[in-house]
Amino acid sequence: MIKCIASDMDGTLLNSNQLISEENKKAIVKAQAQGIEFVVATGRSYQEATYVLAQAGLTCPVICANGAEVRSKEGAVLSATPISKQMAREVAARLTEKDVYFEVYTNQGAFTIDPDKAVSILVDIVMSANPEVNREEITEAAGARIREGLIHSIEDYELLFADEDYQIYKLLAFSFDADRLASANRSLSELEGLVVSTSGHDNLEITNEQAQKGIALESFVTLRGIDLAETMAIGDNYNDVSMLEKAGRAVAMGNADHYIKSLCDVITDTNEESGVAKAILEVL
Repeated sequence: MIKCIASDMDGTLLNSNQLISEENKKAIVKAQAQGIEFVVATGRSYQEATYVLAQAGLTCPVICANGAEVRSKEGAVLSATPISKQMAREVAARLTEKDVYFEVYTNQGAFTIDPDKAVSILVDIVMSANPEVNREEITEAAGARIREGLIHSIEDYELLFADEDYQIYKLLAFSFDADRLASANRSLSELEGLVVSTSGHDNLEITNEQAQKGIALESFVTLRGIDLAETMAIGDNYNDVSMLEKAGRAVAMGNADHYIKSLCDVITDTNEESGVAKAILEVL
């Protein structure tokens, strides 16, 4: 019997307009009403994750920044696994050397030194995965990252690295130059204590090696007296692999690539077809 359901957000729970469909919402509410723990496991910051959840009228625990932070349904920090400031500086230096744009995720939200680029990159990524959608609508949705304060503008990331009030959870790097991104990945792989994953062809997600969705999910369910065998994980990309491998029931989205599907027990519909709802209803 499934007692906990963990779902990725982008490409999984969310459609191309960055929204949770009514079908997905109803399935989640139904699961919660039956006493099943529903948790979001995302690369997003807590602020970005809960912004979308609130739009749908949902509340649940959140595994943020690929597992670097875990928060309760009420928003209390249950665990935090940051990157050391010295290591964050080294990662930033190597990305800068490779001329790769990046954002910094912290315990107080995400930051960018180029707000316009933060929006345009998100638009390009969504459009490349969903060429049929309206670009103006995607631009409007992506712009909410800035308008709603979901990503903050800062002149220099060193201001974060030097301030003890900020914990560095993740660096999110983007480039549409595959060779440049691969070069950055090779450089970062030389650093010990980090893990580099990806949630798309055009990005790298750099966290503490202990900050992974699977590790965070295992700790989360253990504290609640739930076995991993009683857990279902739903995802579509490579930063979901660690939780898909650990969960008793692993579900790949219809829009996931072949390798992700090969790891899973079940393949559901795409994120545009409310595949999460189908996966949830199958186990209720």
